[in-house]
Amino acid sequence: MANIFDEIITKGVRAGQVPARTKQARDWYREQAGSFRRINENKFFKSDSSRLTKKPIIGSMYMYFYDAKHKDTLPYYDRFPLVFPFAEAKGGFLGLNLHYLPLDQRAVLMNALYGVTSNSRYDESTKMKLNYDTLKSASKFRLFKPCVKHYLTSQVQTQFMYIYPSEWDIALFLPTERFQGARKTTVFKDSRKQVLGR
Repeated sequence: MANIFDEIITKGVRAGQVPARTKQARDWYREQAGSFRRINENKFFKSDSSRLTKKPIIGSMYMYFYDAKHKDTLPYYDRFPLVFPFAEAKGGFLGLNLHYLPLDQRAVLMNALYGVTSNSRYDESTKMKLNYDTLKSASKFRLFKPCVKHYLTSQVQTQFMYIYPSEWDIALFLPTERFQGARKTTVFKDSRKQVLGR
């Protein structure tokens, strides 16, 4: 499988859409990614080995395969998370897994998160400047609650696939969530309830 990110960005640049720079460009890339009905996550993960790394950097975005330690008692978990790690935690890290939100809410949260990037270059120097207090303190981040997860390094089954900041909007809408134990409609319903209280 060719690299999906390269395909979409090449198409976008030809159409005059500079990744992440404007709301119009973000919406364009999200729409392109959302047009995929199914992604083979194994082929997708292996499509570019140059972006694989053993250790995630706080504030960057990653995908990886994960086997939840307490999967027998959890109602569900995401086997292929899309995560911004934002703090070290016992045995691993805390991360914001955007897969726990339906697409429309992912877009709203991501638009808010663009306000706390370290710079607007959207290259490898760009990081999300996140911490729990920041997320909790602003109403614009209210959708974050279902997304915060504690990931144990011992349960990560692969290296971490780095997602370049210019690709964040593509990764956001690709159908790569792999929930175990429940359908994604159930997960999204629970997330909405957690955010809205209903």
